[in-house]
Parts: sequence; C-alpha cells; structure tokens
Amino acid sequence: MGLLVNGRWQDTWYQTEKTGGRFIRQDSAFHHRVTADGSSDYPAEAGRYHLYVSLACPWAHRTLILRKLKGLEDSISLSVVDPYMGAQGWAFSDYPGCIPDSINGCDYLHQLYTQVQPDYTGRVTVPVLFDKRTRTIVNNESSEIIRMLNDAFAGSGPDFFPADLEEEMSAINAEVYSGVNNGVYKVGFATRQDAYEEAFDELFAALDILEERLSRRRYLVGGRITAADWRLFTTLVRFDAVYYGHFKCNLRRLVDYPNLWDYLRELYQFPGVAETVNMDHIKTHYYRSHTTINPTGIVPKGPWLDFTLPHTRHRLSSPH
Repeated sequence: MGLLVNGRWQDTWYQTEKTGGRFIRQDSAFHHRVTADGSSDYPAEAGRYHLYVSLACPWAHRTLILRKLKGLEDSISLSVVDPYMGAQGWAFSDYPGCIPDSINGCDYLHQLYTQVQPDYTGRVTVPVLFDKRTRTIVNNESSEIIRMLNDAFAGSGPDFFPADLEEEMSAINAEVYSGVNNGVYKVGFATRQDAYEEAFDELFAALDILEERLSRRRYLVGGRITAADWRLFTTLVRFDAVYYGHFKCNLRRLVDYPNLWDYLRELYQFPGVAETVNMDHIKTHYYRSHTTINPTGIVPKGPWLDFTLPHTRHRLSSPH
C-alpha cells in the first residue's frame, strides 16, 4: 500500500496522525478526456486505448462493467493486476485471472506512472486509461472513465448517463460516494476509536436511507438502470464478503437489508455483469494485502453468498 514521492517508490501505509485517525482519500491526478467529436487531444478510436484494472478494486470494477456492457472489449485492451498488493504495490503476474502488461512491459504499476511522469508524487491507483499513441495516462479517475466509456466510444448497449436524469444522478452519486463507496474505507482505515465510530454511523445511516429509497423504486434514479446503480453495485457486492468483517462494518450484513439485497441480486444478474465479479481476487486482495488490519493474512472461506437467487424487483417497475 505504498506511494511514489518525486518518482521514488515508498512502501508506506496511510498516514492518519494529522487527521485525527480519519482516512482521507487522495484525489486522482490525471483528468484528460477522450471525446467522440475530436474536441480534445484524445479522440475516441478503436484500439488506441488500454485499461489497467484490478478485479478486486471497486473503483476499477466500475470501468470493467461499462467496458463490458457498452460492447467495448474489442476496442479497449486490458491488463489485470495481481490481487495481492505487496511491498511494490500493484503488480503484474500469472495469477489466475490476471493479464500482464503487454503494452508497456511493466512488472509493477508504479513503473507506468513514473514512465509517464518521472517526478510523480502520490498513490498509484487503478483504474488507469492509457493512450497507446501518445504513451501517456489519459485518466485515473473511475467516475470520469466510465462517463467516457459511455459517451465517447462508439459502443453498443444502453445509455447509462441519460441527460434527463443528470441532476438527480449527480445528487445521489455524491451521497453514495461519501456515505457508502468511500464510507466503507473511512470505517476500515480509521485508526482511532472516535474516527471509526463516526464513519461507522455515517455508513449505516447512508445504507438505511438507500434501503428505504429502494423500497419505493426499482433503481436509484428514474425507472431504469443508470451509472449511479453501477457505482453503488461495486461496493455492495463486496460488503458481506469483505467490508462487514475485514473493515469492521458489522452492524448489519447486506443480506439483512431486504431491498438492498434484492436490488444487488438484480444488478448482478444483468447480462454480462456476473462475468466482471471475481470473488477470489476480491477476498485475496483485501485480506492478504492489508496486513495492518489483518496481520495473519488469512483469507476467510466464507460467507456463502448466492447472487443468483431470484429477485423480486419487477414489482417496482416504475419510480414512485
């Protein structure tokens, strides 16, 4: 869980002394845009871009889902890092499910960052959208990458960013990000009891609100699946297997929320999505990599979760 400082790798855990034991996420560093109309330095072209991901990471998982559902697998090539994050951070290996870096030949993801920016300072994160032509990182912010995958590339599949729902999506995304997506990390990476309890209460207050919202409507906004749902899905699908135990988010399991659990199963069963979920990578990454939290590195065998059980979301076919 290291970082680069002026281009030099340091194996350093998150420093929370100055933040009262609270986890503060670093902002993404690369924010270039791929556009369909050629209005940026990065026009959308099939075969030009490469996506670096971890199957374990919920932020990278969003991009895998959009790449799959928009039919872009042949247009945007892929590398998948090893689920175990060791002293050198994200690494490329022959672990089952991984795909090596065939574009830049890196052994570690931090080498890609310094190849692009030799004096880079910051965390080395996935996902990364890389431009093969200019040999640079276009973007490493998942929310921006999924927007580009939806809007810029000539893919197929539904529009997950409908213009008429833009304002409502932005509002719910902000709440879900703070309370849930980043909320589980604020709980799990807290290093003081008061910081942990503060984040814990915020997380479960957010889940309670979502549970009530999804009792009245099938999806988060409108009457159809949008990117807001996929942004929430990648956290929910990891909740009982990882966040409940490993991150001490243990007031309730997700299966204890009737509507959230039903909603999660519908999203998992959306054609193509199950193929993007790799529970082995997910559990291996969190339990083996976070030795500050789980020093033995033992990966639990449970829980048993069946995301294929029939759901009843059809009863809420339109928003109320």
